Amino acid sequence: MTNRVTLCLILAFFFCGAHAAKISFTNKCSYTVWPGTLTGGQKAQLALTGFELAPGASNSVDVPSPWSGRFWGRTGCSNKGGRFSCDAADCASGQVACNGAGAIPPATLAELTIAPNGGQDFYDISNVDGFNVPMSIAPQGGTGDCKKTSCPADINSGCPAELQLKGSHGNVAACKSACLALNQPQYCCTGAYSTPATCPPTKYSQYFKNKCPQAYSYAYDDTTSTFTCFGNPSYIVTYCP
Repeated sequence: MTNRVTLCLILAFFFCGAHAAKISFTNKCSYTVWPGTLTGGQKAQLALTGFELAPGASNSVDVPSPWSGRFWGRTGCSNKGGRFSCDAADCASGQVACNGAGAIPPATLAELTIAPNGGQDFYDISNVDGFNVPMSIAPQGGTGDCKKTSCPADINSGCPAELQLKGSHGNVAACKSACLALNQPQYCCTGAYSTPATCPPTKYSQYFKNKCPQAYSYAYDDTTSTFTCFGNPSYIVTYCP
C-alpha cells in the first residue's frame, strides 16, 4: 500500500508540475505580431518558442512550475529567400520559432516568474530594453493583488529622434532605450552609476515612464513596476491592450 501511495504522489507531482499554468496570447493590434518565448536559467524551452498571431487571433502554451522567462512580440516580419526576419524584436533564428534565442533590443517584454506549490509569482512589463509594441500581462485566478500590468501607449509615435529604430519601410519600428542608443554609464546604471542612489531616472527613462507608468522604464524602476500573485494563476499576454 505504501509503495502504491508513493507512486500516486510521484505521478501527481509530475503531472501537476508539467502543466502548472497556461499562458494565453491575444493580438488586439491592427497588424500581425509574432510572439516569442524564452525560458531562463538554462531550462528546457516551452513547446512554442515563436508563432504568428494575426489581428484578433489567440494562442496558448502550457508552462511548468517553477518557471522563469519572458515573452515579447516581433513586428514588421517577413520571409525573404527562405529566411524569416523582423524589423523589431527579432530573435535572429531565421525561423518563426525562436528556438531558445531572445529578443534583440529594442523590445517590449513581459517577464514572469512562476513559483512552485502555489507560491508568490512575480511579473512585469519592461521597457528597459526599449519598446516596440504595446503589451499587457494579467493573471487569471490566483490570490493576492493579482493586478493586470500594461504598457498600452504607442511609445514609438513620440520617440526622440536619437532613440528611433527605423523599419524596412522607413517607419519608426521601435524606440531604443537610452542605454542601447547612447551606451553611457549614467543611462545603463553601470560603473559609478551602478546603485539606485547613483542612477536616478533620466529624461529618456522618464519619457517611457510618462507613457507607461506601470512598466519598467530603467534598471531601478522596481517600486511601481513589479506585480505579484499567489495560488497558481494562469496568465493572458495581450498585444495592443
